Amino acid sequence: MSSSVFLLASGDLRPSANQMCWPAQKAAEEALTEAIERLGYQVQRAHPFVADKGHGFIDSQRYGLAIFQDIPATAPVIVLEAVWQYSHHVLGGLMHHRGPILTVANWSGQWPGLVGMLNLNGCLTKAGVSYETLWSTDFRDGLFLKNLETWLKGGRIEHDASHVKAFQAASLPKRAEQAGRAVAQEILRKKAIMGVFDEGCMGMYNAIIPDELLHPMGIFKERLSQSALYAAMQQVPVEEAQAVRTWLEARGMRFHTGSDAATELTDGQILDQCRMYIAALRIADTFGCDTIGIQYQQGLKDLTPASDLVEGLLNNVDRPPVTAAGEDRVLYDGQALPHFNEVDECAGVDALITNRVWRQLGLEPETTLHDLRFGEEYDGKFVWVLEISGAVPPQHLTGGYRGAVSERQPSMYFPKGGGTIKGISKPGEVVWSRLYVHDGKLKADLGRATAIELPQAEVERRWQITTPQWPMMNAVLHGVTRDQMMARHKSNHIQVAYASSAAAADEAMLAKAEALRALGVEVYLCGVAN
Repeated sequence: MSSSVFLLASGDLRPSANQMCWPAQKAAEEALTEAIERLGYQVQRAHPFVADKGHGFIDSQRYGLAIFQDIPATAPVIVLEAVWQYSHHVLGGLMHHRGPILTVANWSGQWPGLVGMLNLNGCLTKAGVSYETLWSTDFRDGLFLKNLETWLKGGRIEHDASHVKAFQAASLPKRAEQAGRAVAQEILRKKAIMGVFDEGCMGMYNAIIPDELLHPMGIFKERLSQSALYAAMQQVPVEEAQAVRTWLEARGMRFHTGSDAATELTDGQILDQCRMYIAALRIADTFGCDTIGIQYQQGLKDLTPASDLVEGLLNNVDRPPVTAAGEDRVLYDGQALPHFNEVDECAGVDALITNRVWRQLGLEPETTLHDLRFGEEYDGKFVWVLEISGAVPPQHLTGGYRGAVSERQPSMYFPKGGGTIKGISKPGEVVWSRLYVHDGKLKADLGRATAIELPQAEVERRWQITTPQWPMMNAVLHGVTRDQMMARHKSNHIQVAYASSAAAADEAMLAKAEALRALGVEVYLCGVAN
């Protein structure tokens, strides 16, 4: 391999985020550069710090494509991430690059690079681009340096994948087999519709499932416009919006409000979120949707408060009732309308299948995606911090609605504000999963976890080093180490659902695996065997 390595940093599209996060990226780049130079190689940054912008990130697809024109076609390239990033800023250049590619993240929950890198890895996997991947707290630990040197010398990095086993349906327990097949047969017979409010959120190429992979499963997209959602919001009377908030407060949910809309959650922002909740249900009903996803970023962020409060409510069975306009009919009465945050279609299919399987088994069907945000050892166990920006159903939280508080979204990402559904996920047995596209096929990884209760001081510490406005699940994965998870996972997102016991979770996981298999998905069990 060449003695000179080109270093890139994909960033956000939002200038405020790039400026705020730049110091963390700069520190990570300095540490990685030092490590590479100690190994006898030179680092050439492929694009400069731009003083007028206040950062040195690639902040658009066009900029990224231009940068790759000046990188030798076979040169080694490292994409280092200490921040959330938009993968399409660099994906086009990486798809046409013929040299070795390494993705690297700092092990930090701050902005976070882990989430950004996992999304880029999922995008590269879907695109069929060969790459290697590494992560480190300080870029000085022995394993990281050993693997980095291997890559610099032209070798392949070998990650442990012994926890992954192809799903075998032959020895399934009868009840799990029957439940999974019943769900698959129902979808194939009746079909299902995913309502997609604008595709491709924040450059997530990995979150778009090609229609030709969905249609054989009996699942079809209804492509909806966020402008239609915004227009429908304007038709919701203030009395209806207020009724949603009143219902939530009667259930015990709290709203931390203030008067400064630029930095605080205001009553007006909450009412707009309630309007969006009503409008989303009515549009979903109009088009017969079985699940919906709102992109929010980029367009709606400049028009209306965040969609996260809406998303968490939709994912809950017990939620404010909404009637069809001019009718008494309650929409999706007694049901969750599964919502896939950030219009991640892989999570949408996952949520739909989870909802159907859990109902078939008589389990609580609430499900959500989280970011695989961060993790640290605690009391001898590696405990993951799973967080997403408010879309968690209250049923997942300790205390339900009474354990939920709505706080203003960070202004760096959410200029129009809006409240989250913040809380701590209750202790219990969990099934986790991720659908992804690889080799032109839809595949799925499934596993088991336990959501655990941590001391309040530790919870607060973890919130402060991640995003304190967002809901958190502290999860221990079964039979999967930190590094195995990072090496295998093909997304920033991970889907979770609770079961009533360990035995029920094991059964639900296998039933879900069978439903996916029967719909044509290639299924793998991670950390467990059937």
